[in-house]
Amino acid sequence: MNLENIFSIYQAMDNSGIILSFKGDITSELLTSVLQIMENRLDSFQEEPKIKKKVYHILVECLQNLYHHMDEIPSYINGKDRSAIFMIGKTDQGYSIITGNYILSENVSGLKKRIDEINALTKEELKEYYKQILANGEMSLKGGGGLGIIDIARKSGEKLEYEFLSLSNNVSFFILKIKITNKNN
Repeated sequence: MNLENIFSIYQAMDNSGIILSFKGDITSELLTSVLQIMENRLDSFQEEPKIKKKVYHILVECLQNLYHHMDEIPSYINGKDRSAIFMIGKTDQGYSIITGNYILSENVSGLKKRIDEINALTKEELKEYYKQILANGEMSLKGGGGLGIIDIARKSGEKLEYEFLSLSNNVSFFILKIKITNKNN
């Protein structure tokens, strides 16, 4: 990498309000470290407890989704099987958490449909949907009920932004952005 590019990356991150970013293998040790770092960062911002709790809770869900629900991608695609990216940004309006990971193209339409369904629900409908899945004991192929993504939408109070970038016939890259605003929800 050209050393001059480092400053360009620094400026881009600074201009975007990025306070923490990571690219690499997602491990349980990493999750523990990142959560501790973010807890300290939120303390240093002297964030109000309600916002701090919301950001922390959503970050936990996002990181758990990366750790538990990433598709296994052949290492020849990205050099690593469990590589992902996440960033946490802060602006005057609030926070954003962005994750990115490889996904098998065959799983794109199902995840897109799920997110679109969640985004179409009101706050009250999301609450009922969450309770319904808990009561029915629905399970996904990866062992969860899909509650994490619903909980992220509920806690953020915002629509989930996403994009799928097709990399080949078999593999895409999934980007998810969650906004956490300073407004009272």
